[in-house]
Amino acid sequence: MTSTSPLGQQTALVALAGQPNVGKSTVFNLLTGLNQRVGNWPGKTVERKEGAFTINGRSYRLVDLPGTYSLTANSAEEVIAREFIIREQPDVVIALVDAAILERSLYLVAELIALPAPVVVGLNMIDVAHQEGVEIEPEVLQAALGVPVVPMVATRNKGVRELVETVDRLVRGEIAYAPKPPQIRADHREVLERIETLIEGSVPAPYPQEWIALKLLEGDREVGRMMEASVSADCWAAIQDILRAHDDALVAVASGRYEWIGRMIRAAVTRPKAGQIGLTERLDRWATHPLWGLLILASILGLAFWLTYAIGAPLQNLVDTYVIGILADLARSWLSGGPAWLSSLVADGVVGGAGAMLTFLPILVIFFAVMAILEDVGYMARAAYVMDGFMHLMGLHGKSFLPLFLGFGCNVPAVLGSRVIESRRARLLTILLAPLIPCTARMTVVAFIAPAFFGRAATLVSWGMILLSLVVLALAGVLINKTLFRSQRAAFIMELPLYHLPNGRTIGLLVWQRSIAFVKKAGTLILVVSLIVWLLSTLPGGNVESSYLATVGRWLEPLGRLMGLDWRLMVALLASFVAKENAIATLGVLFGAGEGTGLAATLAATFPASTALAFLVTQTLFIPCAATVAVIRQETNSWGWTLFDLGFLLVVSLTAGIGVYWLATLAGL
Repeated sequence: MTSTSPLGQQTALVALAGQPNVGKSTVFNLLTGLNQRVGNWPGKTVERKEGAFTINGRSYRLVDLPGTYSLTANSAEEVIAREFIIREQPDVVIALVDAAILERSLYLVAELIALPAPVVVGLNMIDVAHQEGVEIEPEVLQAALGVPVVPMVATRNKGVRELVETVDRLVRGEIAYAPKPPQIRADHREVLERIETLIEGSVPAPYPQEWIALKLLEGDREVGRMMEASVSADCWAAIQDILRAHDDALVAVASGRYEWIGRMIRAAVTRPKAGQIGLTERLDRWATHPLWGLLILASILGLAFWLTYAIGAPLQNLVDTYVIGILADLARSWLSGGPAWLSSLVADGVVGGAGAMLTFLPILVIFFAVMAILEDVGYMARAAYVMDGFMHLMGLHGKSFLPLFLGFGCNVPAVLGSRVIESRRARLLTILLAPLIPCTARMTVVAFIAPAFFGRAATLVSWGMILLSLVVLALAGVLINKTLFRSQRAAFIMELPLYHLPNGRTIGLLVWQRSIAFVKKAGTLILVVSLIVWLLSTLPGGNVESSYLATVGRWLEPLGRLMGLDWRLMVALLASFVAKENAIATLGVLFGAGEGTGLAATLAATFPASTALAFLVTQTLFIPCAATVAVIRQETNSWGWTLFDLGFLLVVSLTAGIGVYWLATLAGL
């Protein structure tokens, strides 16, 4: 709906709609750049993206609707998309479709052009269609649809300018708009008219009467509840009688749309010759194979981790040395004339606490970039497909693999990534299990301690920690699913997009957004908790060993002794709640050694290998950091589930630590 800005300039509202994997994010980022904001739809965990752009002197507000295959109320995304279009009445809806799978993409268009808002079809991925041997005539398709059609290759920024020019001309009234929507199957048109007659004058504004009648025939639950409250009891009873007498009405509606799609395809599309195999099909013979697909996935993940650490670890050390270290020294120097507590507060509490998180940004940025490339080329959907069998052991489906995999970089985006899962139960279970994925910060602790105690076997121990985490994750998933969720299973339906070249600008913006979100969501909370931990380690007398934190550690020492840990190692576990890498920093303070070979040698001389192994196991499975806890609370919207997850992980980690310690002791370690 066009609005007027405070300066009197007209701002038009544009909705960007489309099925998943048609390139909506690429188009949205190309049009809005950094001029966008991300949040949640009111009352929903579904992400809302909104931005702005200007064309020919007119400002436009662009809202990226959730990816959806239809406008039937089967998911929160579908309800959000249709309610926005009907209630907000955008000046234009851009319907983005995948040219290579046009027949499937047009189903959503069939529903969109039946609504009042004008539609412009963005015929994206024309290059991929050519690659697959599919030829489309945009002008013929435009004439058949009765709405503007713009051919595009968004990943190369081709056709995007033409798309917004068409939107602008349509808003200005320079383009005639005469859509040719599909009709219900002929044998049910009279039934539709009878429903319309019954609801006439009772349809709440701004819903179109014909659309409401069509949704009633489809058996749409949301529309049914709304109309039951809007019409008289007698009228509703009459409607129900008609619907019961025509229980095949849903098929009649869908058949009308598929017949319409068939006409569009016959008019405008030339398919490849029978027997011709496209690039995507050739690659998928390997990528989705039950055996080779898993090996390819393992190789790609191994390469991703190698790139992340080979490039990110040196950068992390540089940030730690030349940014965080220098800032801490400057803070001590500038505050040397003031109270000692103030210098310690800034250098150790603020810079040492929140700054530790910033050192992990290089690793996370590289990891996010690798994941964004895999997503953009279309591979991550294949990864979810080949992992579906493993996920089903826990009552999940392959789509849960995507956010869980993000946990190897950081558990925070892993929890946030659960939003891609439609089922609330599957989303909740994924959130509860995400902290069991060993993040880069946990693996940093492993990478520091393992060489000191196990020498050449350190690599084997490190891989063992990852394997242990995955085994515990699978067992925990089975246990929670069978006890709390009563073994419910989730259906797995996922579109496998065609492979295509990645877009650098889209990947760059995605990495930027995820990195900024990580800093905002994790940084502020870690700063607060870091200051609290600093206070506990300083008060009452300024000595760590006599501090409140040490007192708490000594209270927990009897529990720690069951797994060979003294109070200092228990305090290190507690400090890891702020940020996992704080465990090493805390040990450095408590043992009076620097975070280098001195500390490693001191630890190896103080504790046996069985204690080190128990500490690593407990640390790997321990409760997540404060930032992860915060987003678990945010995404579950429940302190009950958050506290349950913390209690469950605490029991699992301590039990595993005790078991491993005694097994290692019996083995003579």
